[in-house]
Amino acid sequence: MTDTDHWLAAAQQVADAALFPAALDVDRTGRIPRAHFDLLAAEGLYGLTAPTEYGGVGTDRFDVISDVVAALAGGCLATTFVWIQHLGPVLAIAGAPPAIRQQWLGLLARGERRAGIALAGIRPGPGRIHVAPVADGYELTGETAWVTGWGLIDTLLVGAVDDDDLVHFFVMDADDATTLTATPTHLLAVQASNTVTLRFTRHAVVAERLSHTQPMADWARTDVFGSTLNGFLSIGFANRCATLLGTDELSEEIAAARQALLQATEAQIPEARATAGLLAARAATELMVHTGSRSVLTDQQAGRLYREAGFLLVFGSRPAIKQAMLDRLRG
Repeated sequence: MTDTDHWLAAAQQVADAALFPAALDVDRTGRIPRAHFDLLAAEGLYGLTAPTEYGGVGTDRFDVISDVVAALAGGCLATTFVWIQHLGPVLAIAGAPPAIRQQWLGLLARGERRAGIALAGIRPGPGRIHVAPVADGYELTGETAWVTGWGLIDTLLVGAVDDDDLVHFFVMDADDATTLTATPTHLLAVQASNTVTLRFTRHAVVAERLSHTQPMADWARTDVFGSTLNGFLSIGFANRCATLLGTDELSEEIAAARQALLQATEAQIPEARATAGLLAARAATELMVHTGSRSVLTDQQAGRLYREAGFLLVFGSRPAIKQAMLDRLRG
């Protein structure tokens, strides 16, 4: 066993022994047991993207990070969807100024604090989150969709933009307030992920919670990491479908899709994401048909996976990914 093999072994054990057996119940009830996240923390998986001195692999072993994501996604997509949000804040805080890094990184890497992200409000558009300096810190106003894990996380990495298009990143407590309201999002699948839209109304943040700033153009380039990583949710998902089908017929395609994601340049990512998403959808469709009419029953994995495959087709998508999928479907 290499010095990184234990990560995948731990993730696969958690997925097979704890997450997958509970996945149907999570889907039915719309609730993820906190024990799932406690187990991920106990295995050190919240610190996966932390620097090596904090017990993680940093950014040098993207293959390890990706394979762990895939393994957990094959267990319970809802649980993994919440947990994966934590990886970005760990990376961001690892690169933050020393005072912020010292205050937050250990807590996040150990899973003592569990984080989500509110970054959709950085992009131009209606409701974009604006930040303005005030006497004791900053005020945030605007709206951001797709904030996952509300009520399951305690920390939030929030991005907001000032008048000069400089992105400010804040480490905030994930709590409702009179100036911060959460509206639930009703999803086709993974409803248990507690995904919400957050509205900030002159929400005050003390200066000490500013992690770092970054020009908008620089931040946009870092978005590539997350877009690629999201593709491995589909890889793990396809693997689980293949296991339930009891066939090796998809193994070569899954391995090729994994490799394409690992090796993709920025220009190649849309095609690689399209390949992974459509493969997951085809695997779920085959499982649905193979299972037969029982698939429509709520106690069958096939129906759950079929809906989740639809979710993965469009989750974290971008226009280029969407177009690559449509070209394949129409071709």
